[in-house]
Amino acid sequence: MMQVTARGSLILGLLALLFWAGHAQAVPCQNNIPASNPDAVYIDHGDGTVTDTRTDLMWKQCAEGLSGTNCQIGSAQNFTWADALARAKASTFANYADWRLPNVKELSSLVEECRWAPSINTNRFPNTPSEPFWSGSPNASSPKVWLVVNFDVGQVGRLFGSFSRVRLVRGGQ
Repeated sequence: MMQVTARGSLILGLLALLFWAGHAQAVPCQNNIPASNPDAVYIDHGDGTVTDTRTDLMWKQCAEGLSGTNCQIGSAQNFTWADALARAKASTFANYADWRLPNVKELSSLVEECRWAPSINTNRFPNTPSEPFWSGSPNASSPKVWLVVNFDVGQVGRLFGSFSRVRLVRGGQ
């Protein structure tokens, strides 16, 4: 029989905790594809915002309408494009007054390519709906059509005068 000392027990307990914590927070990737947006590329500021170290963009972790540590309070709201722009301009979340809608390239940078439904890092952006989110980019070929990123499968699409979700960003541009 193996005898476990108090020190060995402590070490085993710490290893088990580290193993469990690492796996409890892991974002599963399908088919062993490496994550394109792993946790390590984001700095979590502990105030509902994260900064992408590759782009220096600060993102609001919750979609508009959601709040709480895991974005579990409320429900993600739908906005018209004009209302989404106004919402961004009026936001003072985390004491910043320069929130905006991301352009389509910035919003696409959040797409996690190794997973879908939702195709986003759910540790850094919890409870994200698998639905389209507005970008601040109009469609060049039609002034009444706007570009969205669908976080169900991570594709850019066009939306004509309808409703969509909103995730705010600051910095860049």
